[in-house]
Formats: sequence, structure tokens, C-alpha cells
Amino acid sequence: MMELVKNTRIDFMGVRKYAFAVSALLVLLGGFGVVQIYRGHANLGIDLAGGTSIQLKFAKPVSMDAVRQLLTSAGHGEANLQEVPSENILIVKVGGKGKEEKMVSDQVVTLLRQKFPDNPMTVESVAEIGPAIGRKLRSDAILAMAVSALAIIVYLAWRFEFKFGVAAAIATFHDVTAVVGIFYLLGREMDLLFITALLTIAGYSLTDTVVIFDRIRENIRLRKKTTFSETINLSVNEVLSRTLITTLTVLLTCLSLLFFGGVVLKEFALALLIGLVVGTYSSIFVASPIVAVWRGEKMVEVKR
Repeated sequence: MMELVKNTRIDFMGVRKYAFAVSALLVLLGGFGVVQIYRGHANLGIDLAGGTSIQLKFAKPVSMDAVRQLLTSAGHGEANLQEVPSENILIVKVGGKGKEEKMVSDQVVTLLRQKFPDNPMTVESVAEIGPAIGRKLRSDAILAMAVSALAIIVYLAWRFEFKFGVAAAIATFHDVTAVVGIFYLLGREMDLLFITALLTIAGYSLTDTVVIFDRIRENIRLRKKTTFSETINLSVNEVLSRTLITTLTVLLTCLSLLFFGGVVLKEFALALLIGLVVGTYSSIFVASPIVAVWRGEKMVEVKR
């Protein structure tokens, strides 16, 4: 009903070599990030690494620099600090310390009360996760992504054909690993909400890819004399307006979460925002070109 662009004739297949080069770099970066996450060397939240999270509410604004210096002098230089300035809330996340883990929250609270005696505070919540649980959650998260990729291949192999299923799975893997790599490069925190964002991105990317695949399948039946590459260009151009409208709609939602969703949802929203851009890119420049490269120019009727 609404079109942002009309009758485009963009040669998407003509730039597939450049797109593949960019995607290869993103996947390599993402693969390195996944390895670092598995080893526990990335900026992992306490959900995945184990540790203690303390949410404090102060009566007056507190200096983040002063808090960071205090914790560093007390041996907690790796602590991650997040604040909600409008509510004078400070979230302190400290990595697990083995047997001392249960003492971390009391130690941090005592230090802050001694440092800021004129700024009363209350402890709103304390969460503690052991390192063993963090390692288990990391392994389960990687397993969940692998099972999701396998399910995508099976579904699209049944819905279209095996090549389409593999191409969609590769595109989804590309999107997820790209987001992981970018987050690792930016040094952003990765926790269970980040894993949730990755699974959401996988679902969004798959949906966008299936829409394009459906149009390709329709045009294969309608335009039997055109090459497969021409059919892909035609199909992507025909659904380009729909893709842009969907992307912009979800983009506004992600931006709302990022700026107004609060400190807890900030990393989640940022991951969705990056995944949205990467997912839209892969649906156009990665998934369909992979099928074209695999099938060549031979026109073979796909399953109905």
C-alpha cells in the first residue's frame, strides 16, 4: 500500500563480489569474537562470566570517576559501572572471585558508604552467579545458535529446496557472527539479553530472506527465459520497498528502546539495531547471491 521507492533497476548481483568480501571480514571478526566469548576473554556480563551485580540508589548524583577510582584502589579495577543519572541509580558489576564472591557485594557497599558519607544510598538488588554457571550458559547459548541454524536449513529445504535452506542458514550465521564481532570490537557487554537479541536477529533475518526467496520462486515460474541472476535482481528490486519500510519501522522501535528503554535494555537495543542493519544487508547481498553462485545460470524449477 505504501512504496518508498518505485520501479528500481539496481544491479545487486553486479556487486556480489564486493559484498562477499565485506561479509568475509565480518564473519572472520565475528568468529574471533565467538572464540573469545567461549574462552571468557570478552566483555561478558555476569550472566555468562559469573560475578556480582549490585544496583544502588543514591540520594544525590554521584561521581562515576570517583567510584571507579575507589573500586580500582580496592582491587576491583575490572568492575563495570552503569548509571541512570535521572534516578541517581548506579549499577556495579564485578567479576566472580571464587570463594570471595559472596563477600563482594558487602565490600563494595561498605566502600561506597565510607567514600560518600553525605550521600545516603540504598541497595535495591544484588545478583550473584558462579563462574561454573556462566560457563554453562555460554555453552548453552552457542548450542542454541547451532540448533537454530540446523532448523533453518531443514525448514527452507522443505519449503524451497536444499540450496535455499543452506543459503538462508549461512546468511543468518553471517548476521549473528557479525553482530558478535562488532560488539566485541566495540568492547560492549555481552550477557543473556545479548543472546536474546542474537536469536531475535536470526528470526528477523530469516523472515526478510524468506520474503525475497518467495518472490524469486514466483519469478522463476513466470520468467522462464531470464537467467537466474536476472531473476534475483528483478525479485529484490520488486520487494525493495517492502524491505525498506519494514527496516525503517523496526529501526524506529530499536531507537526508542536504545534512548528511552533505560540502562538495562541499552545493550539489547544496540545489538538489535546493529543486527537490523546487517540482516537487511545480508538478505539482499548475501543470501540470494549464494544461491546464484551455487546454482549457476541454469534455470531449475523450485518446489511449490
